[in-house]
Amino acid sequence: MAEEHVVAELKDLAEGDFRVFALDAFEVGIFRLGDQVLAYENVCPHAGGPVCQGKILNRVEEALTPDKKSIGLKFSERRHVVCPWHGYEFDIETGCHPGDARMRLRRIKVDVRDGQIYVRVPD
Repeated sequence: MAEEHVVAELKDLAEGDFRVFALDAFEVGIFRLGDQVLAYENVCPHAGGPVCQGKILNRVEEALTPDKKSIGLKFSERRHVVCPWHGYEFDIETGCHPGDARMRLRRIKVDVRDGQIYVRVPD
């Protein structure tokens, strides 16, 4: 059965912030997006890098006119974490790589109860 750990108090994780926690040999990244708290294993599916320790950037999208002509690039509201080893990006809300949805971060069960953030380390 998976083991549950308290990793932090919710008040200590500001909106848009993230932290990486080591739970024995398992590392988990906790991300706060508004009222959402998300958790992923700190392992990039590309080459095993410490993905949750990467930079957080807003996704770059192409801006289009109503008739679908490009007018340049813009930052969207969606946030990505960028793996520090090779630059692979992953959408923080979904854990998916923007170019290949089959390449995704391993989501970890996370709960907030009584102001505490709990994660469930998989077996």
